[in-house]
Amino acid sequence: MKKPILVLASVSLGALLLAVAYAFGALGGAPRSGQGSPPKPNFVFILADDMRYDELKYMPKTRSLLGAEGMSFNEAFVSDALCCPSRATILRGQYAHNTGVWTNDIGPNGGWEAYESHGNESDNVATRLNDAGYSTGLFGKYFNGYRGTSVPPGWDEWFATTTFYYFDYPVDRGGTTRHYGTDESDYSTDVLGRHTRQFIDTSVASGEPFFAYVAPVAPHWPATPAPRDLHTYDSDKAPRPPSFNERDVSDKPPRISRQPRLSANQIRQIDALHERRVESLQALDDLVEGVVKKLKNAGVLDNTYILFTSDNGWHFGEHRIEDEKWRPYEESIHVPLLVRGPGVAAGSTTDKLALNTDFFPTFTDLAGIQTPSYVDGRSLRPVLESSASNWRTAILLERRISSSTSRASEYYGIRTDGGTKYVEYQGGFRELYVLSRDPYELSNEYDAAKPPDKLASRVLALKACTGDSCRAAENGP
Repeated sequence: MKKPILVLASVSLGALLLAVAYAFGALGGAPRSGQGSPPKPNFVFILADDMRYDELKYMPKTRSLLGAEGMSFNEAFVSDALCCPSRATILRGQYAHNTGVWTNDIGPNGGWEAYESHGNESDNVATRLNDAGYSTGLFGKYFNGYRGTSVPPGWDEWFATTTFYYFDYPVDRGGTTRHYGTDESDYSTDVLGRHTRQFIDTSVASGEPFFAYVAPVAPHWPATPAPRDLHTYDSDKAPRPPSFNERDVSDKPPRISRQPRLSANQIRQIDALHERRVESLQALDDLVEGVVKKLKNAGVLDNTYILFTSDNGWHFGEHRIEDEKWRPYEESIHVPLLVRGPGVAAGSTTDKLALNTDFFPTFTDLAGIQTPSYVDGRSLRPVLESSASNWRTAILLERRISSSTSRASEYYGIRTDGGTKYVEYQGGFRELYVLSRDPYELSNEYDAAKPPDKLASRVLALKACTGDSCRAAENGP
């Protein structure tokens, strides 16, 4: 195919670059495989930190630009509700018992050290897409304990934050550290947004399809709002569901049943953190808007999938849990998930169970790349295209820790698409909830005289599964 002739005297530099981009297929994210092939889609994956499912209501731009123009998942979950295990699962498409990343603590079982020592850096969603011709970029949080000394394999652009602070923080860019200060322009979410947009421009100009992994710290503690968003939600209180400061927790695990009810001061602290969190989400809302505008102006919006989700949820006093995650309760495991992209019907919703194991195989499927056999998840493509007939009926919930003093916090469990949740704790404690009649998990229905044998059998299969056997166990009876 002949390339168009450009009349230099009659075009501006911007128009010239645009024309060159068209000439080489960049605006479609053209693959390197040659002329005539359909353009490979681009991916922008935006990952909030510790964001609850119900906090999406504080992000009107995101709901409008992604939810109203794409699909909203009502039943999106994480299997291990901690930052590092969840992020390892996202990048590898595997449950924690297969990634080997169980905690945020730096060591053989947690953080970046565990992720790297188990060989996960050499083969993951970034390396697979990069090998297939994608330009890849990470912007924001990688793993707790990442030392910022070198760029992991598979990443073309590397802009990794190494602290939880919103001002006065270091960034590793390609192995070189830069320090950002306390000026308003140094606000971390805004900085990540600027670099993400620059990456999109560079990728479009290069003619390569791109994968942007965007991981701001918001709304993670200390939940510092951008100066422009201070006082946006003054005096807004945390949710008060029936499980808030639950009156009777005698049917809960020992670590909860021993807790006294929350004091007035604790409740004030919960509300204060909630206010800061939702104010910090306003800049993340702006980041999403900026990315969508950039994709539109670059001419690639219609060929780009944008996914917005969180690594785990957060507790605000439910079941007397003041400021934790990692629990098997809905506040910890239920996360927002919005997807906009080619073939995704605007304003659509789904109740299909989605899990953080699914992102890797979704990207490879949509990109036309073979998904590696070690992946435990499944492509969301049939759900996005409203063609899913058979789908999983359950997901595994799991937590393992390295501290011998907290073994009773270890658990394996299952949550079904019908809303039944069964959890087995180390030490013998059991929980059973039927969310259709008890959505706030107030009444533990486990009866040792009538154990849920079928659910227990599925937990046994799931907690030892790998690859195909995970999908088979999830489908189950």
